[in-house]
Amino acid sequence: MKKILSYTLVIILLIMVSCKKDHFIKDKNYRNKIEKDFNQKIENLGNSIFTIKKGDISLKEMEALKFLYAYMPLGDIVNHTNEFYLKNIKSSFKTQKELNWKISDELFRHFVLPIRVNNENLDSSRIVFAKELIPRVKGKSMYDAILEVNHWCHEKVIYKPTDGRTSSPLASVKTAYGRCGEESTFAVSAFRAIGIPARQVYTPRWAHTDDNHAWVEVWTDGKWHFLGACQPEPLLNLAWFNAPVSRGMLMDTKVFGHYCGKEEKLLENSNYTVINVTPNYAPVAKLNVVAKDNNDRNIEGARVDFKIYNYAEFYSIATKYTNKNGLAYLTAGLGDILVWSSYDGKYGYKKVTVGKDTLVNIVLDKSEGENSIISLDETPPVEHANVPKITSKQRLNNDKKKSIEDSIRNSYVATFMTKTKANNFLEKLKIVDNIDLSTNITNLLIESKGNHKIICDFLYKNTEELNRAIKLLNLLTKKDLRDVTMDVLDDNMSAKNSCLNPRVENERLFPYKKFFITKIKHSVLKEYNEAPSKLVNWCKNNISIDKNSYNLIPMSPMGVWNLRKADIRSINIFFVTLARTAGIESRKDIITGKIQYKNKKGVWIDVNFNKPSDKIALQGKLVMSYKPTKYLNNPKYYYNFTISKIENGIPDLLNYDLGNGNDEKGACYNHFKKGVNIDVGNYLLVTGTRLANGKVLSNLIFFSIKAGKTTNVDLLMREATNLIQVIGSFDSESKFYSIDDKTDMSFLQKAGRGYFVVGILGNQEPTNHALKDIANCSGELERWGRKIILLFPSKEEMKKYKPEYKLPLNVVFGIDKDSFIQKQIANNMKLKNKNLLPIFIFTDTFNRIVFISQGYTIGLGEKIMKVVNGI
Repeated sequence: MKKILSYTLVIILLIMVSCKKDHFIKDKNYRNKIEKDFNQKIENLGNSIFTIKKGDISLKEMEALKFLYAYMPLGDIVNHTNEFYLKNIKSSFKTQKELNWKISDELFRHFVLPIRVNNENLDSSRIVFAKELIPRVKGKSMYDAILEVNHWCHEKVIYKPTDGRTSSPLASVKTAYGRCGEESTFAVSAFRAIGIPARQVYTPRWAHTDDNHAWVEVWTDGKWHFLGACQPEPLLNLAWFNAPVSRGMLMDTKVFGHYCGKEEKLLENSNYTVINVTPNYAPVAKLNVVAKDNNDRNIEGARVDFKIYNYAEFYSIATKYTNKNGLAYLTAGLGDILVWSSYDGKYGYKKVTVGKDTLVNIVLDKSEGENSIISLDETPPVEHANVPKITSKQRLNNDKKKSIEDSIRNSYVATFMTKTKANNFLEKLKIVDNIDLSTNITNLLIESKGNHKIICDFLYKNTEELNRAIKLLNLLTKKDLRDVTMDVLDDNMSAKNSCLNPRVENERLFPYKKFFITKIKHSVLKEYNEAPSKLVNWCKNNISIDKNSYNLIPMSPMGVWNLRKADIRSINIFFVTLARTAGIESRKDIITGKIQYKNKKGVWIDVNFNKPSDKIALQGKLVMSYKPTKYLNNPKYYYNFTISKIENGIPDLLNYDLGNGNDEKGACYNHFKKGVNIDVGNYLLVTGTRLANGKVLSNLIFFSIKAGKTTNVDLLMREATNLIQVIGSFDSESKFYSIDDKTDMSFLQKAGRGYFVVGILGNQEPTNHALKDIANCSGELERWGRKIILLFPSKEEMKKYKPEYKLPLNVVFGIDKDSFIQKQIANNMKLKNKNLLPIFIFTDTFNRIVFISQGYTIGLGEKIMKVVNGI
């Protein structure tokens, strides 16, 4: 009897252990929370979104699937099937078992299992990447595997600026390049594909220069480390941005679901948690803010925006809300910040210095309609770069690997469309003699990169309506050409109306027109066409707005139709797509972001699904006046000034970047001096002059626009005194190898007497930025006429160089043998990081340096021109 009882107890214990192992979520309390959040979502959205039953899959897979569905955005729920997520879960569990990295359940749950990284289109990259990467890392330590994966990423994708829509990982492979947000999304996807915890880290904006950046953190050896995505180095915590990131005011990362780590929470909503990782990179301090009313009473629930100057606006790097004591806080880098608090239409603001100011009271005593001018000086944090040391052997081995990876990637890129291949295709279309048409098609095919077969097949099967097919392709962005699918092209091509454009904003494209035509009677569509307000009312009466969903990932138009529920961004896109299907001209206004349709009189009507009726916006005229200075003749939008509309106490930026995709054309003062019509309301004009050390001299100019009236505003740019001064020395008799002359020459020989620019180039993202910025000022630099001498570190680096930008004609190239010139500049200027490239100096043959730029900076061409105009 005792034996039987013993066996029974053993069996019970084994069953209990087995049951425990079957759980994906080991923590019972957290498991109960997920179950509760999942059930609430099902109750809110309906059983149709989750059709997998308990007996269909294992307990572990079911819990993992419920975890994803409990916190994924509406767009991911309706845009993909249960089976899609289940396949990814199975791949993750299989890889976890095969590679067996030693990581916690929490790390796996939040930083491995989730498929989404940013706002990219989801795809099957996890499954594809795992098959290719597992054999490559098997047997390696986790640290070495991370380095190897980043080399693989470099083999597939390199840096190149693109538009703001984030390509899916597989689309990035197809294109072979991407901006930093795409590189980091791609790399995080690769690390997660093989079970390594990874997250995308993001600085919303730099404080010392105009731009932002994204990179990757990976978990190994018990802590988080960082790396430059697709930019492999011999060690972790080493990247081109070691110096810039030490001057960062805020770095954060978005974590899927409710995350309970030790980091400061910047935001927590029903989908994700945003955490503050700034202490990983820079010296920080805590800033406490108390919002008060006119009677010195603390305000609970006040919005607090922490803003820094960047791209000529005060950009919110973090937004928090005050607690019952009126308090909100932020841990940030040690620099200047503009704190802007708002509540119930009232607002107040104050410039503070983090580290010096620990507690600041903001009195919300301003209301919309304020007319004033405020001048502020903003100083960014000082540099505290921490750069790991590497040996020359490590650098050499790393560079050799990168060269091999370059050749592999370049072999793939060689399969893209060329002019010769395009001519062969044009002969197939029998339109070689039509020069304009041939040139247009050739440009489209070359721009389509690895997607050229789709574009070719689309054109070839529509030869009878070639002009319409080309018109459709010309409406797409450059990035669309690189990843658009045939079903989207066919859908818009075959739609029986003139509204060809499939894009509303930067959403994923879907084939929606055929879908709507099959769902809505022709007579109803015709009725909407005759009276678009009826379509607006139908949307308001039939589509409920889910205010708990966040607008990161828009739902497909078909998903909105089927679910009859949407977040505000998705219903806006849905309306435009449905209106276009009915032949109604509709858009998201590029400047204001408002949803509009054009009525029969040709007038744009505003649509707002949060308000009961639609209207024609009342407008007035804004006329700007500006007195040119010797440094700046025609201020540019986003570079020198911006305009925001203040609504409910919160500034909302107007988008006057009138270019498209990678087009550098944008608005400037000339656009405003004759007057522009803008909506009635209260506005904030920000102007800024950024100095070489990163400091900014800014103006905040408040003004109002009244219906039918003209408002005159002075565009006031502050000037720096003593902008140009001698800051170091450089030996103009120093020699470099001149590529044009095929011999060693001194700078004096090559440049002649006077001023010239020397640039030491790297092979990383900052160099691309610098060359692009110089190209943007080609005309002005050519008129200046002095030499711009750009030096490669070696012949090998020179061979890799492929000109992507049309540089000024006064640019000449050379080689800095044994880094002699680089070392001289670094020593003379006492540079903290002697190996950080690129380095640019503005010097003369009297051996005076009046300007230096090192590493990552934006607007280099304009900064050089400021020096030109100031000497």
